[in-house]
Amino acid sequence: MARRWLYLIHRWIGIVTCLLLAMWFLSGIVMIYVPFPSLTQQERLVGLAPIDWKQMRGIVQPDEWLQQGLDGPVWLGGSAVSASTGRAIRSVTARRAADIAAAFGKAPIAGIERVERDQWTVAGGFDRYRSLWKVTLKRPDGLILYVASTTGTVVLDTSRTERFWNWLGSVPHWIYPTVLRQDQPLWRQVILWTSGTAIIGAVSGMWIGVLRMRLRRRYKGGRISPYRGWQWWHHVMGLFGGTLLVTWIVSGWLSVDPNRWFTSKGLSDAARAAYASAGSPPMIDWQRLGRMPQASDVRRMQMIWTDGVPLLILSHVGRDATIIDARTLNPAMFERDRLIRAAQRLVPGASVEAVNWLTEPDSYWYEAKGRPELPVLRIRFSDPQRTWVYVSPRTGMILNDVDARRRLYRWLFDGLHRWDFDGLVTRRPLWDIWMWFWLTTGALLSVSGIVIAIRRLKGRARKSVVRAALIPLSAIYERT
Repeated sequence: MARRWLYLIHRWIGIVTCLLLAMWFLSGIVMIYVPFPSLTQQERLVGLAPIDWKQMRGIVQPDEWLQQGLDGPVWLGGSAVSASTGRAIRSVTARRAADIAAAFGKAPIAGIERVERDQWTVAGGFDRYRSLWKVTLKRPDGLILYVASTTGTVVLDTSRTERFWNWLGSVPHWIYPTVLRQDQPLWRQVILWTSGTAIIGAVSGMWIGVLRMRLRRRYKGGRISPYRGWQWWHHVMGLFGGTLLVTWIVSGWLSVDPNRWFTSKGLSDAARAAYASAGSPPMIDWQRLGRMPQASDVRRMQMIWTDGVPLLILSHVGRDATIIDARTLNPAMFERDRLIRAAQRLVPGASVEAVNWLTEPDSYWYEAKGRPELPVLRIRFSDPQRTWVYVSPRTGMILNDVDARRRLYRWLFDGLHRWDFDGLVTRRPLWDIWMWFWLTTGALLSVSGIVIAIRRLKGRARKSVVRAALIPLSAIYERT
């Protein structure tokens, strides 16, 4: 009875899950090369005009970004405030949004509409900018820019190529249609239940595969499998690739953090404030700053506090940011020991276990494409959560913090789902070759299951038709 239920569960769950798995494997190949649309830092800098320092007035706004608007520099944070007049920007009209997009994309406008959310802006990260102006530009790449109606900033760009391939990649892979994703709790439950069902289908298939395999008393012809044709391929590929398949589905199931097992509080706001030790915003000689050579092509600026020192981060196109002391306008430098002493305030009650000077990425500070900021200080603490903090020696900025839970999650998701072991994801094309191999194998395994399911359903349909035709004949026979 148990074996019969095992076969029934795999048969009927497999009919549905093989379709899902084939979709996930094939869309995963697309995602290797075309990520979900986003506005990168460099794309943002290229689209902005250099800051006009002559229009700057007033004091610097801590933790907010300064960038050039159509009428002058603007402070951006929770709201938008003109840096020359001090007036808040309450809303952005369609004409204003069109002008902003045209200047950013360096092309005339083809059309504009107001949207609350669409396929590319459905994520919760855009909530503070809604509603959005969706502006289509007259460009060969079909570029669309999304402008926040609250601040007038460009928050996303998408090209025609990105949109096309994402309909074959991220959207089906994440089960990400707007109508579902806009309800985040519902979407999360859909991911948990679909991937959970797929886990049951895969595990039951592996169990059956082992039960039907014979290594000693082999089947006729010395075969280890009783099956032929598509069923043989399904059996053999399931035996050799089943473990990879299950770990991949389980890691995908973990992507939405079931039961919040890997949720981490991270560094508290109070600890970060103690580390920054912010004081009164400094008065800056904007005209002097504008005459400095390193300020001539600045596209964005931010002021941060590190251990009581106000710093200006001046961002340029195509090169590293310039870091200067906001009070003196001189280059800023921090001694390593000072940063370590300040960092002790980030985890109250814990001591520093180890400090490493990293000149190469490690398993928790890296980027899949390109290189992260280096060198960095990695500071490990003795608190119960085993917190690690990555600090920029140039600015003292907290670049990353991970505790034991997040480090485990990094291996269970990034490691098992993207095969990102020991930075393998950064080693191209070695990583591409491996991903193509096993994703293609998984797709073939799923397709073989689909073929078997279709044939079985057709067979059942034919039997039902024959049975339906025989019932009237049997009734006539009984009457006669």
